[in-house]
Amino acid sequence: MNFFQLLTALTPILAVFLFLVVLRLPSSKAMPISFLTTAFLAIFVWKMDIIRVTAATIEGLIIAISILWIVFGAILLLNTLSLSGAMNSIRNGFTTISPDKRIQAIIIAWLFGSFIEGAAGFGTPAAIAAPILVALGFPPLAAVVTALVADSSAVTFGAVGTPILVGIGQGLQEGAALAPQVSEFIGPRTLEALLKETAETAVTIDLFIGTFIPLIIVMILTKFFGKNKSWKEGLEVWKFALVAGLAFTVPAYIAAHLLGPDFPSLIGGLFGLFIMVPIAKKGWLVPKTTWDFDHHVETPVLDEKQVPEKEMSLIRAWVPYILVAILLVLTRLKVLPLKEWLQSIKVGMTDILGTGISSKFEPLYLPGTIFILVVLITIYVHKMNNESIKRTFTSSILTLGGSAIALGTAVPMVRIFINSGVNEAELLSMPMELASLISIAVGGAWPLVSPLIGALGSFISGSATFSNMMFSLFQFSVAEQIGVNPVTILSSQVLGANAGNMVCVLNVVAAASVVGLVGKEGTIIRFTLGPMLFYVLMSGLLTFIVTYFI
Repeated sequence: MNFFQLLTALTPILAVFLFLVVLRLPSSKAMPISFLTTAFLAIFVWKMDIIRVTAATIEGLIIAISILWIVFGAILLLNTLSLSGAMNSIRNGFTTISPDKRIQAIIIAWLFGSFIEGAAGFGTPAAIAAPILVALGFPPLAAVVTALVADSSAVTFGAVGTPILVGIGQGLQEGAALAPQVSEFIGPRTLEALLKETAETAVTIDLFIGTFIPLIIVMILTKFFGKNKSWKEGLEVWKFALVAGLAFTVPAYIAAHLLGPDFPSLIGGLFGLFIMVPIAKKGWLVPKTTWDFDHHVETPVLDEKQVPEKEMSLIRAWVPYILVAILLVLTRLKVLPLKEWLQSIKVGMTDILGTGISSKFEPLYLPGTIFILVVLITIYVHKMNNESIKRTFTSSILTLGGSAIALGTAVPMVRIFINSGVNEAELLSMPMELASLISIAVGGAWPLVSPLIGALGSFISGSATFSNMMFSLFQFSVAEQIGVNPVTILSSQVLGANAGNMVCVLNVVAAASVVGLVGKEGTIIRFTLGPMLFYVLMSGLLTFIVTYFI
């Protein structure tokens, strides 16, 4: 690559960072500019055919529609619960567990969010957890940052193991078969055995990283959103935070070794809730001084006059979220026919403009459809009138405006980046050229920086699964070139993809949309960047130790 080609490959990263984080433009302005810049340079510098760029753009629009469907469902569910009065009851119910906002953040974002990640993945936890936190009095910015940072360790086994089973499983293939070097390495074993070993290695390393995420979350809350701007107030809850960390990571570790990649996050989140909620109720491991924000913030989506005065019973208020959890699990289990049936209906295009690029999504299988189904049930269970229903749908549709522009240009930009391997400049795709450049510069120290590649993939593609799919074969090849165990490097890729989930533009835009923070995406990324770097650095350090000393 020459200088201009390198600049082109870096454009999706640099443009997003410059416009969103540095210049603080709203995503509805930053992402269209970034998309147009990337498309222009892809055609004139990377020498991609304009037809291929157009096809990649169409592919991105199809994917963006699927993401917007999830976001719309989450917003609609939030508005429905706010208007029916359920959010008031849920807020009061969590207050009875503990009035301390630090404890509430750990239980909701870390444990409940991990359970939802295990069931649905793809940004769903932040879309569910952030509104609940806002209803509890968290400032919207604090709620989104908390939910995004918490949605990290559980991503390894998100959506019933999709990042490993699909991401790495497909990422190690060339065409319809395993890449030759992978097949040779596996020998008489199966791909499933390799994936299980990768999952076990990743979850073992994550015992020493993920366990500290709850403590990091509360320290961010107290330092940047608390009245006193204090790290100390976050450290005061270290006992509860570390036990909560272990309450997820240890069951997830056991499940990964006994059951494989499908259920560790589901089991970890569920066991964690069973362990930590009673502990919090009894006041064990909890500081004597209750911590709260300086100002309480009510749910910003609907006006207060629209919320019924009569308080709903806690069980009735929780019915929608219980239904969401049950339906997500039931529709993701392979042993039931529901998953196959829901995935049989597909929407999209094949061989777009004759380029070989295809994109389809399964509308019935998306979490957004489950959200909307639960909304329809909730309307009946909570006995909402026609006027309330109309307000709910109208408000939800209007909220999508900025997100539609942001996602409708961000995802096409990503797909141009990923599909750039077919060009007249005789170059690999942009992400592969960047990864190759880094690997040549680093050499034997690759285990230290391999998580950075995974994080880069999630940041750009918006998905840990896509990151693993994009870079797994590359990571495997580099591991063989430097003579280290490819399984360890693959697990490092997985952990890096988890870290990138905290800052990826698509997740940030989606989470911000749900709580009315459209235009604040750059601010959110500035808060989540630090925890992301901690996760990447720790993953690299531990991977290096495991590679060369264990």
